[in-house]
Amino acid sequence: MSEAVIAGADPEGLGEALAAEGFAVTRAAGTATRDDLVEADIETADLLVLTDAGLATAIPLARELNADIRIVAYTADSLPEFVGGQEVVAMDPALLGPEAVAEELA
Repeated sequence: MSEAVIAGADPEGLGEALAAEGFAVTRAAGTATRDDLVEADIETADLLVLTDAGLATAIPLARELNADIRIVAYTADSLPEFVGGQEVVAMDPALLGPEAVAEELA
């Protein structure tokens, strides 16, 4: 089973859509600090979904803890420049619904 960690609020319900596709979904609490990510099992996760561009510091932290993790930014907001060199797939919830995104990620 694939594992996904969600950082940020999830008003579109991507977590539920990922669970429906067979992912085990955990959530990084608070501001997705290193400790929050570790507690959410980022080290063994296959996927990090960031739903709040304000939590972008979680991206390099996740990559440091798990070099093979796929990272998806599911937000209408732009990511800050400091994550520009990271491999991040950005998707706008206004353009792609949670079910379509979950299906593509599965």
